[in-house]
Amino acid sequence: MRCNLPWSSRNAIAMGAVALSVGVLAACSGGGSSSPSAGASAPADTGPITIGASLSLTPASGNFTLDGKAFKKGYELWAKDVNAHGGLLGRQVVLKILDNQSSPNQVVTDYQTLISTDHVDLTFGPFSSLLTTPASMVAAHNGYAFIEGAGGAPAVFDAASNQADHNTFDVSLPVEDTIMPFVDYIAQLPKSTRDGLTAAYPMASDPFADPPVQLAEQKLHALGVQTKTSTAIANPFQEVPSSYPMAAAAVAALHPDIVVLGSTDVPTVQAFMKVFEEKNYTPKMFIAASGPDQGAAFTGAVGAGNAAGVMVPDGWYPGFNNAASKAMVSEYVKQYGGSASGVNADVAEAYSVGQVTAAAIKATGGTDNTKIIQYLHSGATIQTVQGPVQFNSLGENVAAAAFVFQWQDNGTKFVQVLPQGSQNGSVSILATKPAWAVTTTG
Repeated sequence: MRCNLPWSSRNAIAMGAVALSVGVLAACSGGGSSSPSAGASAPADTGPITIGASLSLTPASGNFTLDGKAFKKGYELWAKDVNAHGGLLGRQVVLKILDNQSSPNQVVTDYQTLISTDHVDLTFGPFSSLLTTPASMVAAHNGYAFIEGAGGAPAVFDAASNQADHNTFDVSLPVEDTIMPFVDYIAQLPKSTRDGLTAAYPMASDPFADPPVQLAEQKLHALGVQTKTSTAIANPFQEVPSSYPMAAAAVAALHPDIVVLGSTDVPTVQAFMKVFEEKNYTPKMFIAASGPDQGAAFTGAVGAGNAAGVMVPDGWYPGFNNAASKAMVSEYVKQYGGSASGVNADVAEAYSVGQVTAAAIKATGGTDNTKIIQYLHSGATIQTVQGPVQFNSLGENVAAAAFVFQWQDNGTKFVQVLPQGSQNGSVSILATKPAWAVTTTG
């Protein structure tokens, strides 16, 4: 179990969505209390268990559409598997999923609707920390447990901001810790090699993207890696496509050995790679916070040859040696087509949300949200397709393992490379990224 690691950071990342908190609490109900709504403690019955979620689903949903669709498949696959085995406590699971269009305002409206109008029994989270923070405030104000798999930024767990009741539970690895296996790898290099390395840390203005990159910069600088920066990347860039080329060009002009990119999706990474190609610049090592873990969606966008050598942190991959994970991957391919290598981590995160919820329902004998919150804070360990889940007092999964993955063999294989060692199931890291192979589209 990984708990209270010495390199763990507790930065609170400022985010625009937090500014919604006052409006959220005022809009959720007429009073100022946070007592559970009628839907929060559903009586025991034999009717369906209704679970509500809000995801980014339509083409107008901006940057999170691919992730939202993958999460929807993960939620639906879990529900299908549960219902095929008799449901939970003999009750079938029914999902009600709304489209938030990647908007913090819309995600608030969606969860207000799900809880106050649709009276769902339970709630699952959206994709991204940006949307999880305001959504979790709605759930907290109504006494709902909020179980999610893609909202692990420190800001989500900042009790002063949004969840004094600690009702939010992230089944995945805390965001700020994700790049530490890469930092540990650099730390193991000879000091003479480290001292000659340079790095740049461009970051999107996003509570998910920033914390792991900020921590990596701090730790790598302490190891002797020289930071290269300029006015264009001194501060996080706006998370809109028009801002990517300028930031990418600024990095290319610096020619750092290492690029640690604070990204949230495939389009961000794709845009940086396209500019790097145009500028005839290939970093020796390239790790992105998110995007390269999206399987075929990533390689299809950037070209498999270009993907070679690119790294990304995650807590899961299609070849993960876990019986439940293998079964989920098999079911996914059967239902949605494609191959195992094309199953991205969002699916496993969403499926794990369902597994944790199922364990809590079975342990408490129903869908009483107060009892579920107490159970999830009890220290119980729950097994999921991503591995063990155990929550600390904030709702972070302290049992999650941190891994780094890399595209190898001309971008045809996505493999675990860090932590190093066969005992960790890793293969040898490709220490230098190959030159660009094909032109990236976009």
